[in-house]
Amino acid sequence: MDAEETVRSYYETLRRGESLPPYFAETEAIVKFGISERLTGFEEVAAGLKEQTRTTNNWQIDSKALHVVEREAYAWFSDDVFMAWTDTDRQIRYEFDSRWSGTLERHNDAWHFVEMHVSTPRDL
Repeated sequence: MDAEETVRSYYETLRRGESLPPYFAETEAIVKFGISERLTGFEEVAAGLKEQTRTTNNWQIDSKALHVVEREAYAWFSDDVFMAWTDTDRQIRYEFDSRWSGTLERHNDAWHFVEMHVSTPRDL
């Protein structure tokens, strides 16, 4: 699977509500920024993703402008994504136009995120 296929696979795994930690490098050097969180290190990222999977469902991830640049051992991406999900604890549906970017590193012929940033645009 190349870097772009890895990003698309991550989106599909999120839609299905399946395990997301395997997409991240098992290192303390990784960081994941979500709309309302900052997670650092594999253990914290994995715990945050597991909690997200436990407390959400009905994910909609619509990629609108995925752009991936791949080199021998590194890749980076950016995308405009419509995202929506249901918070199962609060029974609230959230919807956002968002921006995604990140860096991937190849380990043993597989691509893993070493940085991911998800944010929402703000009108000024």
